[in-house]
Amino acid sequence: MAKTLVEIRSLARSHTRTAIRVLVGIMRCKDATPAARVSAANAILDRGWGKATQPLENSGDGALELIHRIERVIVYFAKRGFENVARIIKR
Repeated sequence: MAKTLVEIRSLARSHTRTAIRVLVGIMRCKDATPAARVSAANAILDRGWGKATQPLENSGDGALELIHRIERVIVYFAKRGFENVARIIKR
């Protein structure tokens, strides 16, 4: 990683407490717009608990079925070893 990137991350992280305090202040501020308060609340929750997972919807185009098929292939090869993946996929 480039030294400047490391320095930028370090600098940004040094402001974490202040940033959280600002977000909490916006979230609690009665004069802030509802959108700003919700945005601040979401940012706090995302940092504390991680982003909520998004459920997949089946749009009828077969994407969900494809994802399930890929998952089954991954599980299959994880159990049996990955040596023959290229041979099986070429079928």
